[in-house]
Amino acid sequence: MAAPPAPLPSTTANWHWKNKNITKWGEDWFEQELMSLRIEGDKEGEAVWIAKVFSVSGDVELGQRKSKLITIYDCELNLEWEGTTSDGTEVKGRLNIPEVSHEITMDGLSQYQFFWTLISAESPEINELYAMAKARFPKALEDVFAKFPAAIFETHGKDLTVSTEPSRANTPGPAAAATPPTTSAPTPAPEAAPKPVKKEPKTVNTATVIADGTFKATADDLFGLLTDEKRIPIWTRAPAKSVAQLDTEYSLFGGGVKGKYVSLTPPKEIVQSWALSSPTWPSDHTATLTTTLDQSDDSTKITFTLSGVPLGMEDEIKRNIEGY
Repeated sequence: MAAPPAPLPSTTANWHWKNKNITKWGEDWFEQELMSLRIEGDKEGEAVWIAKVFSVSGDVELGQRKSKLITIYDCELNLEWEGTTSDGTEVKGRLNIPEVSHEITMDGLSQYQFFWTLISAESPEINELYAMAKARFPKALEDVFAKFPAAIFETHGKDLTVSTEPSRANTPGPAAAATPPTTSAPTPAPEAAPKPVKKEPKTVNTATVIADGTFKATADDLFGLLTDEKRIPIWTRAPAKSVAQLDTEYSLFGGGVKGKYVSLTPPKEIVQSWALSSPTWPSDHTATLTTTLDQSDDSTKITFTLSGVPLGMEDEIKRNIEGY
């Protein structure tokens, strides 16, 4: 949760506001992902699946604001679902989802709404299947919607980011050495190659940055929010890789912060190594982030202690911890 200034390459070109409309790509993505959904019932032969995506209306965009990528989307989905009962009866219906948006998926400002319609004639078996679909399918749909922002970043993020790597295209190769004249003189023995000089690691003077905040949530929820790969993008708004296990690597902000989990004590403490990808962060330097969660009756206090921050970066790092 200790966020970097921005995971994008450091260049003033990435500071400007940009937008890319990817609505058609978004429509294709929803159709591909949703058509693969299938829920099995408790009885043999019971199953429900998405048979057709009638329409995906709305807009999908990826924006860049001051070197940060932001998903901008609000779509309405109209689907056809089908299923079979335990006795083999085919069932059909419609499903309308009026809003799949950044505000729901990323900000959690409201909840998804699902409006189901049964087209097939009712019967006890069909009604049972219909109830099963309404009870179990929303979770599967929400799991798909949760993957959408990360898919946008992964597919289109590079299109809005100006790389700072120098181009190597058309770089002339080394000139060919001239062929030495033929000579009968003996070839001198080659001199021993000089031993490489071992570079001593640079000493980095560091400080410790501490920030805290109180949240109206349980320690369990917050622990998951900080370590669960599917939930981390809710607050980073960028792709993440995380498996909350001892000595496993994690990556936040699309690679802007990397490290390993040193220790995990759910739901009270997380200790992790912490390295920032930034021109102002010394190469190969790693800090240690200790996150403690202290739950009271109606809230949880989180304290972030980042030790090993290079001197001069304390204010910048603290602002980002508090901001995210």
